[in-house]
Amino acid sequence: MSLNRRALLATGAAFGLAALAGCSKGGNTGSQDIVVSFSDLSQPFFVAMRRDLEDEAQKLGVKVQVLDGQNNSSKQVSDLDAAGVQGVGAVIIAPTDSKALASETDKLADDGVIVVSVDRHIENAKHPVPHFGADNVAGGRAMAEWVVKTFPKGAKIVVITNDPGSSSSIERVKGVHEGFAAGGASYFIVAEQTANSKRDQALTVTQNILTSMGGQHPDAILCLNDDMAMGALEAIHGAGFTPQQIRVLGFDAIPEALARIKAGDMAATVEQNPGEQIRTALRQVVGALRDKKAIASQSLTPVLITKDNLNQASRISEVK
Repeated sequence: MSLNRRALLATGAAFGLAALAGCSKGGNTGSQDIVVSFSDLSQPFFVAMRRDLEDEAQKLGVKVQVLDGQNNSSKQVSDLDAAGVQGVGAVIIAPTDSKALASETDKLADDGVIVVSVDRHIENAKHPVPHFGADNVAGGRAMAEWVVKTFPKGAKIVVITNDPGSSSSIERVKGVHEGFAAGGASYFIVAEQTANSKRDQALTVTQNILTSMGGQHPDAILCLNDDMAMGALEAIHGAGFTPQQIRVLGFDAIPEALARIKAGDMAATVEQNPGEQIRTALRQVVGALRDKKAIASQSLTPVLITKDNLNQASRISEVK
């Protein structure tokens, strides 16, 4: 973005061009182009979110350009910088790292681009970024509360965390710890380690933890996304344990996890409705671009899905 263009935008703002909540100049670029940057499109959660995004875009009669951050904050920053140079009107971001993109979102907002986040917050930005996502602390707490209810005399727990530095990981871990603290001293987290939201890494992490326990086993493994839960289940089976001996909980309610719950292989997952997150974000962005409507953040209440309430999962129709 040239200094001349930045100066013109600043001058335009000084003459009272309309501002939208969460953006310094409310899309003063005049562009209707929308870029959506997902942190990692190899994750099933974001693949599903992309499908809902494209469906909603078609309904609204808008075109979106989808970018894959490939779980790399530097790439995501570079992609967003290029979008700013192109003069897009709005950017929807699911950040890889909640803090790493703050400077870039501030730069976009300074240039009049509407910026919102989905799934994960943008933190420490000069211009607060409206957010659309689930209450991850509540989701993590629900996982712990299920364990406390299921094992009233206490339990040994493994926690496998998702992407380090992401608000979703930080908040889910916080909720898990709060839930077990409320349960009392008889709930022990015997291992807590990241698998970076990857199935294969969760398989290895679980194998190593089970080996280190010398024939003993945890009562529950809490995986902070469903893809990692699939890896944990594979490791449990390979080590000769049953899903009843080690209860596995996930997060995201992807169809594969729902099928595992239906079959009795997996105990629970947390539904955070990625479709509603991205559809709501896109509708508000389009309203801001077309009609200068203010953007308001929205927090969704997560639901713990078990075999008893599978019908509440948004993607249950996809389960074979």
